[in-house]
Amino acid sequence: QVQLVESGGGLVQAGGSLRLSCAASGGIFSSYAMGWFRQAPGKEREFVAAISWRGGRTYYVDSVKGRFTISRDNAKNTVYLQMNSLKPEDTAVYYCAADRDRLTTFKISYEYWGQGTQVTVSS
Repeated sequence: QVQLVESGGGLVQAGGSLRLSCAASGGIFSSYAMGWFRQAPGKEREFVAAISWRGGRTYYVDSVKGRFTISRDNAKNTVYLQMNSLKPEDTAVYYCAADRDRLTTFKISYEYWGQGTQVTVSS
C-alpha cells in the first residue's frame, strides 16, 4: 500500500510560479510511474504530467507544455511539479498518483492517489 501526500499549493498571481511536491511512503517508490492530475470545480479530473520509473521519460498535456516540469527524486521518494507562467485556468486541486505497471495519461490506470493540494491563480 502506497501513501501519497501532496504539498506546495497556494494562491499565486497570474504569471507566477509554484512547486508542488508529492511524498510517497509504504512502497518502493522507484517501482511506480508517477503522474499529476488536476480537477477544477465542475470539471472532470484531467491528466497534467507523468514521469517514468527512473525519470527518463515524461509526458505533458498540451496546455502545460513549456510551462510545467515534472521530475522525481527516487532517493527522497518524492515527485515534483514545477509550474511556471501560471494562468487562471490552471486553478484546480492537483493530485499525484502512482502506477506500478504503466506510464500513462489515463487516470483509471493509477492505483494510488494523494488527497490533493489546491492551486489558485488570480488574474
